Amino acid sequence: MESYGNVSNNSQTLRERYSPDGSALRRDQKELHRMLLYVAEICERHHITWWLSSGTLLGAARHQGFIPWDDDVDIVMLRKDYKRLQRVLLNLEDKEFVFHCMRSDIEYVNCFGKFRKREGHIQVKSRRYDYYKWKGIGLDIFAIEKTNYVAAKVASVIYNNLQHVTSYIRSGWIRKPLIRMIELFCLGILNPILRLMGKINPKQEYHYTLGTGWAKHTFLMKDTFPLKTTSYEGVQMPVPNDMDAYLTRVYGDWRKLPSEETIKKCIHCQEYRDEIFGKDQLP
Repeated sequence: MESYGNVSNNSQTLRERYSPDGSALRRDQKELHRMLLYVAEICERHHITWWLSSGTLLGAARHQGFIPWDDDVDIVMLRKDYKRLQRVLLNLEDKEFVFHCMRSDIEYVNCFGKFRKREGHIQVKSRRYDYYKWKGIGLDIFAIEKTNYVAAKVASVIYNNLQHVTSYIRSGWIRKPLIRMIELFCLGILNPILRLMGKINPKQEYHYTLGTGWAKHTFLMKDTFPLKTTSYEGVQMPVPNDMDAYLTRVYGDWRKLPSEETIKKCIHCQEYRDEIFGKDQLP
């Protein structure tokens, strides 16, 4: 087990400010944690390796749980493990949860999956979200592959910019075929070429699978494996062997708390922002 301890001595004060017990955000954080444990159990049963990533890993290291204002959960795994988990989750017959991905909803264009509640509706400012088949809260499941920054960046810029245009097309008869055409071009033709470019990789870097985005998130296997565990919301969760190395690459001085203006911008859901800052205050 590895823990960085209570890096922020006022974590409890922050939680009382942003996500106190009884608040909408804390309610959904607890629900997301329940969903995380559900996915963790499935991964254990099928021998799929995964670990906490991004803001969730930052929360584990700095707050031993959710960042007090965070409203999502991020986990990551190797691309081969992601493919296995996707098959399992797509065949999962569950009345409460669904694996939201390109294969289960044509309107979902992200190159990562979301384990989502079937019921519910998050108040987010997103044209794409209104087209989704399911709109409940969910946790993000990312895949990483061995490639370099340039390949990851080029793939994400081209794919995401092209797909962004489709969100402005109101007619599903036009929008849906265009979505598939973009996927075919980017994922089926462009990305294989970029994967060859990604082999120029002296540092042996891994990035989110091509087309995902967030190219600056660099994963190094020497810092990642063997995985260790740390406490997250009172439960031991898998994390990279060297959490500090990853968090420093992505966030810089990750122990330093952001300003309140930055925090406002990090909260995706309008309901949470209204509850925390008041309806008259905009992020």
